[in-house]
Parts: sequence; C-alpha cells; structure tokens
Amino acid sequence: MQISRAWRVIARVFLPFAAGYYLSYLFRTINALIAGHLSSDTGLGAVDLGLLTSVYFLVFAAAQIPVGILLDRFGPRRVQSALLLVAAAGAGLFAVSTGFLPLLIARAMIGLGVAAALTSGLKSIVLWYPGERVALLNGYMIMLGSLGAVTATAPAEYLLTWIGWRQLFEILAAATSVTAVLVYVVVPERVIIRPPASVPATLSSVFRDRRFWRIAPLSATCVGSAWSLQGLWVSPWLMDVEGFDHTAVVGRLFIMSIVLSCGAWLFGMTVHYIKRRSIGAETILAIIAMLFIAAESVLILRAPLPSILPWSIVAIVGTATVVSFAVIADYFPPELAGRANAALNVLHFGWAFLAQYATGLVLEQWSANDGHRPVQAYQVAFGLNVALQIAASIWFALPWRRSIASWMSSILDFKQADVSYAVESVGSCEDSLIFVPADDDATW
Repeated sequence: MQISRAWRVIARVFLPFAAGYYLSYLFRTINALIAGHLSSDTGLGAVDLGLLTSVYFLVFAAAQIPVGILLDRFGPRRVQSALLLVAAAGAGLFAVSTGFLPLLIARAMIGLGVAAALTSGLKSIVLWYPGERVALLNGYMIMLGSLGAVTATAPAEYLLTWIGWRQLFEILAAATSVTAVLVYVVVPERVIIRPPASVPATLSSVFRDRRFWRIAPLSATCVGSAWSLQGLWVSPWLMDVEGFDHTAVVGRLFIMSIVLSCGAWLFGMTVHYIKRRSIGAETILAIIAMLFIAAESVLILRAPLPSILPWSIVAIVGTATVVSFAVIADYFPPELAGRANAALNVLHFGWAFLAQYATGLVLEQWSANDGHRPVQAYQVAFGLNVALQIAASIWFALPWRRSIASWMSSILDFKQADVSYAVESVGSCEDSLIFVPADDDATW
C-alpha cells in the first residue's frame, strides 16, 4: 500500500510539475540554438539579441517575490496552471512576431509564464514529501527539468531541418497549454494545518536573515552566470573563438545539456548523502564556486585543454540550485519555503539578466570581422563575471575566516595557560577557577 501511494504521488504531483519545469528550461535555452536564425530573419545585433534573450530572466526575477507569496497562499497547483497559460500565449506571439518589440514582449510573457515552474515544484515537494528526502527529490526535479536543455540542442535542431523556428514555437505553445491543463486537473490539493508560528511567516523574515545574505551573492553570481553563458553566449564563443561551424556547436551544446541533467542528479544525491551525516550543504556550494571560477579562467586564458571540459563545468554549475535550495530549506520553516526559494531565485535570475545583457554590451565594443568578434572581447566580458564571483566568494568565506581566527586564538590561549600551569602551584590554579552554576534547561 505504501509503494502504491508513493507511485500515485509521483504520477499526480511530481511528474506534472517536472513537465512544467522541463518547458521552462527549454524556453530558457532555446535561443542559443536559434540565435543565428533570429539574427538573419530579423536583423538583430549582439545587443538586441542579448536583450531579447535576457528579458526572460528580468521578468522571471521580477515575478519571483509575488509568485512566492501566491504559492504559500494558494498552493502550487493553481499558480502553476494559470501562469503556464501566459507562457503558452507568449510562445504563440513569438511564433508570429516579425519586429524586435513584439518579440521582446512575447519573450517577456514566456518569462512571466514559467516564473513559477521551479518554485512550484519545490513547494510541492515540501508539501508532499518528508524533510529528509527534499534535497534528493529537488535533484530529481531539476534533473528531469534540465532535459529541456537537452531538447533545445540536437533534437530541436533536427526539427528545425523540417520546420522553421516559428513552427517550433507554435508546437511549444500547444505543449505548454496542455501542461497547464494537466497540472490543474491531475494535481490534488494539499492542505496542511500547522500550529501558529512564534515568528510571522513574512518575506521580511527571509531578508532579515544574515545567513541568507551570506550565500545569496555567491549562489547568484555563479548560477546566474552559468545560465547566462549556456543560455546564449556559448554558441557565439564556440564559433568566434574556436571556429566551429553550426553542426559542431550543436554537438557541444548537446554534450553540455547532458552534463547539466546529470549534474542535477549528482548534486541531489551528494546533498542527500552529506545531510544524513550532519554536514552542511554550504561546503558543497563553496567547492562548486571554486570549480566554476577555475573553468571560466581556463576559457579566458585559453589554456591548452579541450574547451568542452570547462564548458561542461559551466553547464553543471547551472544545476547548483539543488545545493542552494537545500541550504535554504535548512534555514527556514516549510511555511516560508515559497518566499525563501523565490527570494533566492530573484537574485539568480536577476543576475542572469545582468550578465547576459552586459556581455552583449561588452562584445558590441569590438567590431566584427566577417561576422566574428575577437577573442579579447570575450576575455573581457567573461573576466568581469569572474571578478564579481571572486568578490562574492570572499564575502561568503568571511564567517569562516572569523571562525578560524577564533579557533587559532583559542589554541594559543590554551598553550599559554598550559605553560603557566607548569610553573604555577596547584593552589594558584585553584584560586583562578570560577565556578558557574549550571542551568537545568541547558543542552550540552
């Protein structure tokens, strides 16, 4: 009976929300594949293309706080199904638009429509599954959703040989509409009555927490930059710097998307494993940040390595939200899950917008030669990202630095006390002792 119930929850709750997140990831990364078609059909330059693609992140980020409040108040089922209909309308408008402004509005509608795709899935996991399995299921959710990035490479390229990008978006509009209806009809309501909390469950409770502001800059600069690069700029880099043709670029995008999907599963399993041993997920986040900075540095310095290796690390960092949300789940109670995840997602997607648009602005400062920009343009653009990630890493490490300094100080104090103990009499040591009455309610 328990096994049967578990599969019913997977079929009726987990998989419908995973389908919504799959579409979200597909919409997020599809412009990297059709960038050439958009430029040739509409005459978009690097700045326009960067703004058109990144407006998805801007609207997505702006919607996160209202979406988080709505999820906590009305539940993920109703919020997700309603917003997916907006995304479907945006995809339909994108398919028929010819000018930059209609395309921009359509892309913004898509960003708004999938704004709850991840957070609604995470909220449903918190509501339907025990706390010790949240991190693992978050990993599975993001793994299945990131298959949308896989679809946005070779499979979508195969479709583009038969149909145009406009017909592709018509198919996406229809699929998004079907998913919206599926979520509304299939997913049951989950109402949990909890005792009144001693601290009101408000958004200010999240933003006043120092722990949130310790991890948020590091998570945002790494995850947001990874999304920015894989969502658009990896394709121009591979063509301009590596000299690959379109077929070779699609092949490498496919590899990156496979790595992306596997990374979500790997992070989910890792966090699940270390939390069972009472190890904080912050350590994993710090390691991910160091690997990401190293990978970007390899690209910037043009180290003699196959470029697919650092680009695969860039891809896998895009799923580090599994780790970040696991940290957030430890910081805040379930009634604040929607708001807390949304607050962090604001920074993720806000940074992705800034990084993606700013990269286009930097690249535009160099003139293109036969449609290709010089290596120096990409080195400057990527280098700015790395500098900000290093600053966020230092901010993240400051509490550890103070802890290490305190630990070293305690060791020195212990050694000094040990030396004085060797030369002082027993009586003088006894005189120096201070006895403090025990608290019966203390936890030792």
